[in-house]
Amino acid sequence: MASINKIRRLLKLIERLQTGGVCNSKDLAEFCGVSRRTIFRDLRMLQDSGLPVLYDEERQGYWMTTASFLPPTDLTLAETLALIILSRSLGREETGLPFFQAARDASLKLVSNLPGNLQHEIGDLAEVVDVRLPRHHPLSDAQPYHEQLMQAIARRRSVRIEYNSLFDQKELRTLFSPYRLFFARRSWYVIGRSSVHRAVRTLHLGRILSAETIDDTFEIPPRFSLARYLGNAWHMIRERGKRTDVTIRFQPRVATNVAEVTWHKTQQITWNDDSTMDFHVTVDGLKEISWWILGYGDQAEVLEPPELRDMIVAHVQGMLDRYQPQRKKRAKSRKKKSAKRKKAKTK
Repeated sequence: MASINKIRRLLKLIERLQTGGVCNSKDLAEFCGVSRRTIFRDLRMLQDSGLPVLYDEERQGYWMTTASFLPPTDLTLAETLALIILSRSLGREETGLPFFQAARDASLKLVSNLPGNLQHEIGDLAEVVDVRLPRHHPLSDAQPYHEQLMQAIARRRSVRIEYNSLFDQKELRTLFSPYRLFFARRSWYVIGRSSVHRAVRTLHLGRILSAETIDDTFEIPPRFSLARYLGNAWHMIRERGKRTDVTIRFQPRVATNVAEVTWHKTQQITWNDDSTMDFHVTVDGLKEISWWILGYGDQAEVLEPPELRDMIVAHVQGMLDRYQPQRKKRAKSRKKKSAKRKKAKTK
């Protein structure tokens, strides 16, 4: 009976913490009809169970996001199957989305809650459908920063970060106000205002060296959005003031493959009589798209703008400069060996 009462009390406590307000230990104890010592033990148990029970130092109270503990939901068979497939795929330890192992546990819970006659049917269907993510950064030591930044965003708290910046080519320290976490280009990133740059910047979680959440609060600008911040960047690197119309001609061997994918929100495609395809796009900056074009080798030709053509030529020339000395060296070596063999035969 005692354990049943405890479960009921914990559920009641969760319900109170999810109301949106901040509750101190005295209020929670009165609400649940127990001592403050018992409330502290209950809060610790919820935190140890993986529930995000947070403490607001400024208001001296506890709270929990409403999405952290959900009541039973009526799902259709198709909805359940979709959730199980996605949860299994995203929750894989090696190939799933980093820090999303909880998704795998959620899929097991979904299956276990199905009626017995549906468990095998859903399980069999889920086994024959798979979702594979591209290879990604292992982010071996970054999970604590991921969780810390999520809480900082929720509580609007600034974070003092020590960061290994590839852009600045040095380690730097900044007071960072995090606005968004997002996964793209095989890794997790955080976007927010950096005090050292005095601007909104993107940080790679794998290059954070240390992070300390402080009491300073901030407000996310009301007009801020991920879409507005990235603008027309090809992927993530937006070069402000450099919006450019680009046209690339793809040869028949790869044209259909390129046309089948939506690479950018502005792309338009024109097919030519000789089965080549002209790919039109408007981007904020040319660096990222130049790397993508180079991946298609001689099957892609930049028609516009001339600046991008010159950029591709410079990349190709750099590759030639890197490879040609080795090629000449090998050719010279082969020539010497051939001359030695001919000399040996004449003897």
